[in-house]
Amino acid sequence: MSRRVVIGCVVALLVGLVLGRISGDANRAPDEDAALDVASAADEQAPADAEVWSCVMHPQIRLPRPGQCPICGMDLVPVDAGSSAAGEANRRQIAMSEEAVAIAEIETVAVRRTLVARDVRMVGKVDYDETRVRNIAAWAPGRIDRLFVDYTGVEVNKGDHLVSLYSPELRTAQEELLQAIRANANLRQSGVSVLRESTRATIDSAREKLRLLGLTKAQVQSIEARGEPTDHLTIYAPASGTVVHKNAVEGLYVETGTPIYRIADLSKVWVHLDAYESDMSWIRFGQDVEFTTEAYPGETFHGRIAFIAPTLNPKTRTVKVRVNVDNPDGRLKPEMFVRAVVRAGVAQGGRVMEASLEGKWIGPMHPEIIRDQPGACPICGMALVPVEKLGYAPADERHAPLVIPATAALVTGKRAVVYVRLPDRERPTFEGREIELGPRAGDFYVVRSGLEEGEQVVVKGNFNIDSSLQIQARPSMMSGTADISGHRHQGE
Repeated sequence: MSRRVVIGCVVALLVGLVLGRISGDANRAPDEDAALDVASAADEQAPADAEVWSCVMHPQIRLPRPGQCPICGMDLVPVDAGSSAAGEANRRQIAMSEEAVAIAEIETVAVRRTLVARDVRMVGKVDYDETRVRNIAAWAPGRIDRLFVDYTGVEVNKGDHLVSLYSPELRTAQEELLQAIRANANLRQSGVSVLRESTRATIDSAREKLRLLGLTKAQVQSIEARGEPTDHLTIYAPASGTVVHKNAVEGLYVETGTPIYRIADLSKVWVHLDAYESDMSWIRFGQDVEFTTEAYPGETFHGRIAFIAPTLNPKTRTVKVRVNVDNPDGRLKPEMFVRAVVRAGVAQGGRVMEASLEGKWIGPMHPEIIRDQPGACPICGMALVPVEKLGYAPADERHAPLVIPATAALVTGKRAVVYVRLPDRERPTFEGREIELGPRAGDFYVVRSGLEEGEQVVVKGNFNIDSSLQIQARPSMMSGTADISGHRHQGE
């Protein structure tokens, strides 16, 4: 019984193979059959040492003369039969005729050292400069009898009157000053110097008390000249700006320190930007930032990076970057959306350079303070620091990185391959070479290792060279096994 089962299985297998072969022949495309017949006939007729032409997309097509591929219509390229000899020293090299180079449209450029820049793009919005926001508060308890600025958005100048406040405590302090002045006048003829000095000290103390209650020097002098106290205090604007918030109304009783207005000076604003963590290696304190707004299309504004947040937002994976911007005409308004770009110069080793800051000294808290010599910041008094201390590389040609055009590199995963034209060869000879790439800077890649200055790398037609190597069953960018440690492909 088991012997019959074995014989039946063998017969079924043979029948299936025959049917599969017949089905495969029936399903094959007519164009492909013709192409295979042409290739087979050409292989049989062509001598062993004759020039062979093949298609870079269909390597099975091998003809003894130039023409078009019968499958895809592409121009055929010559295959060098001698280049695949077993004794060839470097299997990544391929020699081509000048005609083949022209047909494959191969172009090369020299590897060079030059200063390149990487664009870091960010988005954000305009905000108030926190250092230029003032709260106008009551300096003494009392009742608000008059608000001279009764709605938000009003522009005020330093010294403008804002509030008239009734304050019994203020009247008592004025009475103390006037009584001290009268006592001092009565003691002018006194021979007791201790009493005269005591009354003068009382006068100074009363004046200081009125100053702490919010009266200006001119107001105190007016009270002394008039000789009569007043029960109303006028609060003046301590700085110019825009009233952005009003917290009180007329008739409201307030205590000492109760906020009445908030004034913001918009002649300088902050721009808060979001930078991705992958771009943080290109951002430095003091860098120039160019940005545009939706309100003024086509117009660019500039500022300098003044602060980089020490923490990362775990949800957006971004870091806050603050830019200080001059806004003398007030066109930049808080909450405006902006698109910004930082053009970071790239030096050797992928370091950042800034030509405008070369050899300068900068304020560690105020990047707008830039000097040619060391000194103190006129705003905060801190000592200026050299820009090199902030992580900048010298901005000169001696520190320029070795770069190649981005089109020269064939990148697959962690591997990067370029094709180099070898010098002093009778026929154009190209060598595939694995290199270590640094960051991408615009249209260029920084080269960490694998190339020398002056070598000619293929920037156009490198895929055609790679296809020719595949036709000859030799290593291509797809067949490499070496892993370049530390290779990082940034900016894609």
